[in-house]
Amino acid sequence: MTGLEFALVLLAWAVGAASPGPATVTIAAAAMGGGRRNGVLTGAGVLAGSAFWGMAAMLGMSALMLSQAWIVEVLRYLGAAYLMYLALKSLRAALRPAVARTEAAARNRGLPPFWRGLLIHLTNPKPIFGWGAVFAVLVPPGAAMDDLLTVYLSLVAVSLAIFLGYGVLFSAPGVAAGYRRLGRWFELAFAALFGAAALKILTTRIA
Repeated sequence: MTGLEFALVLLAWAVGAASPGPATVTIAAAAMGGGRRNGVLTGAGVLAGSAFWGMAAMLGMSALMLSQAWIVEVLRYLGAAYLMYLALKSLRAALRPAVARTEAAARNRGLPPFWRGLLIHLTNPKPIFGWGAVFAVLVPPGAAMDDLLTVYLSLVAVSLAIFLGYGVLFSAPGVAAGYRRLGRWFELAFAALFGAAALKILTTRIA
């Protein structure tokens, strides 16, 4: 792979990581509702999940999983169920009075932020296919371990910048103030996005 090709891979990976999806919506919701610490910890959990699937792909485990369709199916249903839970949780928050919504965000009930982000990414089939494609298509067969690690660590570094950056970005004072002012509408949007992501996972046919 030439330097230009590798740069294009990193760019495509960054665009994919930054695009709206269960992980980015979860980070944004955590950061706006719970502050920078919650946002960054949630992003770190998502990053850990991504790094796990990357390591699995590098070691050939993702190819084994994809050959056993039932494993991906189980992950798919678990992920959809958790996303629906988050959708209902956001909908419930949207229906609360503003004061109750603020108090609930301060209590931050449910999974700790890091584990919430980790669970979102471990139960999402998309990273399995993404990392699998990188090592199955872009890395030549028989590549040296140094080359594999270079690709892996480079993509993890890009993911780190995106996921932790989202945690910082969405916890910025202006964004947080907007959430406090328009919290009901943000929560309704989160409910819709989580619900749509769950339905997409359930209705996507896995070849």
